[in-house]
Amino acid sequence: MAEHKYRFNPNTLNFERIRSSGWQKVKRGALVLAPGLLLGVVGIFLAFQFIDSPKEATLRRENQQLMVEYELINKQLGDMQDVLGDLERRDDNVYRVIFEADPIPSTIRMAGIGGVNRYKDLAGFANSDLVIGTRKRLDKIAKEMVVQSTSLTEVGKLVMRKQELLASIPSVEPIPQDQTRIASGFGMRVHPIYKIERPHMGLDFASPTGTEIHATGDGTVEFAGYNTSGFGIHVILDHGFGYETVYGHMSKVDVRQGQHVKRGDVIGEVGSTGLSTGPHLHYEVHKDGSPVNPANFLFNSLTPEEYARMVEIAGNAGQSLD
Repeated sequence: MAEHKYRFNPNTLNFERIRSSGWQKVKRGALVLAPGLLLGVVGIFLAFQFIDSPKEATLRRENQQLMVEYELINKQLGDMQDVLGDLERRDDNVYRVIFEADPIPSTIRMAGIGGVNRYKDLAGFANSDLVIGTRKRLDKIAKEMVVQSTSLTEVGKLVMRKQELLASIPSVEPIPQDQTRIASGFGMRVHPIYKIERPHMGLDFASPTGTEIHATGDGTVEFAGYNTSGFGIHVILDHGFGYETVYGHMSKVDVRQGQHVKRGDVIGEVGSTGLSTGPHLHYEVHKDGSPVNPANFLFNSLTPEEYARMVEIAGNAGQSLD
C-alpha cells in the first residue's frame, strides 16, 4: 500500500492528505532515475571507447594484416632495389665498357617522379605515411627498370653490332701462308720501276699467277675491274665501320660491284697487271680513308710466332714489287 503524506489544517482542525502535482511527481521520478541514466550513459561511452564491435574487431584485424603485408612488400622492394642497383653497376662498368658505350648519366637513372600532388589521394589516413612511402619506392623502381630495360636493349644492339664489326675487320691473310711469302712491307720503299723511294701503303704477297685471293673480312664490293691507278685489275671491298681493303695486280676478278662477300670468299686470282714486276698481290687496309699497316690486322689466321715472324719480314723487305 502506497504511503501518503498528511498535514494539519488549523482552520478545520483536521489532518488533510498532501496531494502532489504532476510536475512534482516528474521531478521526484527524475531524481530517482538520474543516477541510473548517468551510469548507463557512462557505461555505453566506455563500451564504445574500449570494446570493439564485431565489425570494428574485423576491420582492426584486417588493418593489422595489411600493415604486415605492407612491411613484407617494403622488404621485397628493398631486395629488388639491391638487385637492380647491382645490374645498373654492371651495365655501366662492364657491359658498356666492353662495347665502348658511355654509361647512363645518374641524372637519368635517379630522376624523380613528376607531379607535386601525385600522392594526394593517399594522404589523410591513419597509415598514409606507410602507404605513400611504399608507393614512392614502387614508382622509383618502376622508372629505374624502364631505364635499365632501355639500356639492355641498346647493349643488345651493341652486341649484334660488335659481332658484325668483328666479322668485318680484315683480320686474316688474303692468301694462305703456305701459298705465299711477303715480298714487301708497309712504309717507305724503293719502287721497282721508278727506282725512287716512295711510300708503299700495303703488303706485297708474292705468289704464282692464278693463286686464289680471299676476302679478309665481310664486306661489299665497291670496285671490281681495271683502271689506270697502277693497280691494274683490282678489287676494293667496303667492310663498313670505316674499313676498306684493296687487292691489286690481279689476273682475274671473281666478284662484281655491289656484291656482298664473307670473310674467306674467293674474290679473284693473283696476277701481275698494272705497274708490277712479277706475279703478286698488293694488299692495302684503309681506316677512315687513310692507309694503315695491314700487318697490324693479320692476327686471326696466324699463331703468335707466325705473326711475329710476318711482322719482322714485312719490316725488312726493302723493295716493293709495284
